Amino acid sequence: MTKEAKTKRPRRTRVGTLFMLSVLLLGSAALRLGFEAGPAIAREVASLPEAETPMGDGAKRSESVPSSAELQHMLAAFQKREQTLAAREAEIEDRMKAMEIADQAINQKLAALEVAEANLEATLSLADGATETDLTRLTAVYEQMKAKESAPLFEEMDPGFAAGFLARMKPEAAAGIMAGLSPQAAYTISVVLAGRNSSVPKE
Repeated sequence: MTKEAKTKRPRRTRVGTLFMLSVLLLGSAALRLGFEAGPAIAREVASLPEAETPMGDGAKRSESVPSSAELQHMLAAFQKREQTLAAREAEIEDRMKAMEIADQAINQKLAALEVAEANLEATLSLADGATETDLTRLTAVYEQMKAKESAPLFEEMDPGFAAGFLARMKPEAAAGIMAGLSPQAAYTISVVLAGRNSSVPKE
């Protein structure tokens, strides 16, 4: 072995040793970086809001968006509610129409009753006027008759009817007729005449 060959072997050994040390150092640095970066990345991901993470977004969507069956159930409930409200509204409208018809019928009947009452009052007024006119004329006829001629008529009359005529006649004519009556008829008519004014207030 020459001297030159002896000097070259240690250089190759040094170079190999340095290369191995470099590889080991780099590998150790890479492992350390991996071990330290993993937890740091995990901590950063954990600190992010759920809205920014894909998993949180999917969970919220699944909670907020109803399913197709739920939508169909809600739609059916809304339709049933709408039908119920429509039926109630129609029932109320029917009742209102019935009440309007009843009110119109009542108003018509009231108007007819008012007209009938007015006609009846007019008829009674005419009848009362005619009756009063007839009584006045008949009383005048009895007054003009002689007492001995009218007394027999009053004898046959109802005491109340006869008393009504005598109350309307002049006192002289009524006294002449009373004098021509029988005592019993004169007494009965006198009682009726006295009782006619007994119910009149004194004050």
